[in-house]
Amino acid sequence: MASNASQLVFDFSGHVQRKSNDCPTSLVEDIKNFNAFGKETIVTSTEAEHVGGDLGRHRIRVETYVNEFWTSKQRAANALHEISYRACFKPQLPRFFVDRLTAPGDAVYDPFAGRGTTLIESALLGRVPIGCDINPLSSTLTLPRLHPPTTEQVADRLSRIALDEGDEYPEELLVFYHPETLKQICALKKYLTEKARGEKLDGVDQWIRVVALNRLTGHSSGFFSVYTLPPNQAVSADAQRKINKKKNQTPPLRDVKTIVLKKTRALLKHCDDHTRDTLRRVSHRAQFLTQPSDSVPEIASNSIALTVTSPPFLNVVNYAQDNWLRCWFCGIDAQSVPLTMPKKIADWQRVMTRVFAELERVLRPGGYVAFEVGEVRRGKVKLEEAVIPCGLKAGLMPILVLINAQKFTKTANVWGVDNGKKGTNTNRIVVFKKNA
Repeated sequence: MASNASQLVFDFSGHVQRKSNDCPTSLVEDIKNFNAFGKETIVTSTEAEHVGGDLGRHRIRVETYVNEFWTSKQRAANALHEISYRACFKPQLPRFFVDRLTAPGDAVYDPFAGRGTTLIESALLGRVPIGCDINPLSSTLTLPRLHPPTTEQVADRLSRIALDEGDEYPEELLVFYHPETLKQICALKKYLTEKARGEKLDGVDQWIRVVALNRLTGHSSGFFSVYTLPPNQAVSADAQRKINKKKNQTPPLRDVKTIVLKKTRALLKHCDDHTRDTLRRVSHRAQFLTQPSDSVPEIASNSIALTVTSPPFLNVVNYAQDNWLRCWFCGIDAQSVPLTMPKKIADWQRVMTRVFAELERVLRPGGYVAFEVGEVRRGKVKLEEAVIPCGLKAGLMPILVLINAQKFTKTANVWGVDNGKKGTNTNRIVVFKKNA
């Protein structure tokens, strides 16, 4: 932060009311007293610099709470979530806020929807999912899981699809696939493309497309490919040649239909009658936009109860590069998708401020934003400090910062939790409120 800032520090405290068993409680008190996994909440603060109003440049302080708020010790999330996507958060994150800040039937919004974790979890909790993402893959991965078919429907459809003829045969992909497997993949791609072109791609076909996208590459026999990186990050053909050489491997024959049906069974294992009924009651009101999230006039003003999201982080993840094979399968030009990946904090803040202005518009009075930011550049950049001024400029009040950390020892180490690995070590969420 700039050293010439005013030394005046403004404190924000939140008294966030929700209803639980018809008794209003405070989110802040709930978090302070949280002890579900045998750890006490550490209370500290986050300081950020803000420029605005008559006060000019000044510093603000937001109370910060550190604990293990969700963990692998919790019950497993619904298997519908098990679609891989780079840098996605766990379903327990949106559940934590949806449970506490909304009621069934409320609308929950994610402006950077990714694989749809917030939307799927909200729908499973009986909330109306509203999403936006500039990447067209996002809606392809999300919407079919709001209307899951049965295993029997998928098996019947697969039995009717001929996988012996495709429109193309890209030989450069033979580093990933056995020749016969590649023929099957290309034939399935042709079938789905033709159905989409004729506007006959129904829910079962869309489901098969999602599962196929998730099985294109991976590290086990449950994928179409030879051993490669996990399915959320497709390497280049040149990189795969090096992997094959290093491991002395050649792509084995895989049966596409068998793998799709096996993954379908896994995804649907928790889809009982109650789950399907819950999804059915809210999914007809679901909305998904494929466009920049700083302008979403299609979403009504004052209509969203809660936003839970995680934005792109300072060029850390190259989504177009990671998803090039998925884009090929769907007929999307990955390089044409204008993904937001600013490299400088000031540029990132300008983009996020525009997004927050739109969030302020669509939130209902008294609504909330849970904005998950990461620990990037080996912990040297704390985006929670950078994002607080963005929300303030848009007219939202920062209520608190919540840090979910599964391993930390003392307060002095909270800000630089380090497990010796690159990437995000903690979930860091800034919670904002729109004035009632």
